[in-house]
Amino acid sequence: MAELLEASGGIESTTVGVFRTAATVKGGRRFSFSSLVVVGDRAGRVGAGYGKANQVPPSIEKAQKVAKRNMRSYPMQGRTIPHQVEGRYGACAVRLVPASPGTGVIAGASVRAVLEMFGVQDCLTKSFGSNNSKNLVKAVIDGLSRLQSKEQIESLRGVKVGVTQVEDMIARGSAFVATQESADSGEESSGDANSEQPQEEMKAEEAQADDSKKDAPAE
Repeated sequence: MAELLEASGGIESTTVGVFRTAATVKGGRRFSFSSLVVVGDRAGRVGAGYGKANQVPPSIEKAQKVAKRNMRSYPMQGRTIPHQVEGRYGACAVRLVPASPGTGVIAGASVRAVLEMFGVQDCLTKSFGSNNSKNLVKAVIDGLSRLQSKEQIESLRGVKVGVTQVEDMIARGSAFVATQESADSGEESSGDANSEQPQEEMKAEEAQADDSKKDAPAE
């Protein structure tokens, strides 16, 4: 569940996991906690932090402070990413694939937390290797750091890039969503008209029945 950190900047925080460790000492076992937190503004900035403390709340607060310091801006293309990319960290590898509008974020809990705080709403993902949540989060951020916008590529190559495959996919998906919404609104309006018509027919039949009873001869 996302938690609002700064209302002015719209920065939100979500806790990916809380981990407990125990050290055996003379008096028994001493527990300590560590937290993994992702912070972002859902508008192209995201960062991750890791904090340790003897209690859970202080560890989360430490991780949030570290994550805010690590926040960086990465390029976006509408509600998705500009192109396919793969990030790596340790034994983890995460592939991020742009998707058309309405697809949603298809990912596990750790990868989803980073993408949602980043602001991506349509994306396909696939993880390879280890499923360690800490390394998965770092692998996703490594993948986001490899993203390049269309303007960056044009300036690096010195050429003009036409309509990309992702831009065409977004345009076609947006047009399809618009037609579906208009069709749904048309069906609702026709359904309301059809529901009113049977009521009028029932009233007319009741009126005819009353007239027939009046015209019937008394025995």
